[in-house]
Amino acid sequence: MLFKHIMVPIDLGARNQRALETALALARYDNARVTLFHVIERVPGIATDELQSFYRRLVTGSERRLRQAARPFSRAGINVDTEVRVGAPAAEIIRAARDKRVDLLIMGSHRVKPGPRAAGWGTTSYKVGIFCRCPILLIK
Repeated sequence: MLFKHIMVPIDLGARNQRALETALALARYDNARVTLFHVIERVPGIATDELQSFYRRLVTGSERRLRQAARPFSRAGINVDTEVRVGAPAAEIIRAARDKRVDLLIMGSHRVKPGPRAAGWGTTSYKVGIFCRCPILLIK
């Protein structure tokens, strides 16, 4: 068994489908457990307690969508968990991967057009790739 625990951070968009399919195939092959993970980014400059009900609604909706994304894993007999956190996406992904002792992160990625965002720390997958200690598979 190569991987025991695979984590798939997703933004709940359509571009995550290939990452989910890849995780499903690898989890089947290795009989690995899977965590589907989503981070709701905090609104900067506003105290979290002021937006508590707003975040609560976002978390509830995100949990529902993660459960939907988890169905193919459950149907395949794969042990799948879901988790939603509120915070900075890259930092929360890195922290969760460490705390959960993840063997592999599978992330959807996209091309970044040349410009200011491409020069440096723009994308979540780039930040996670630099700082995360476990292997990362980027799916485009």
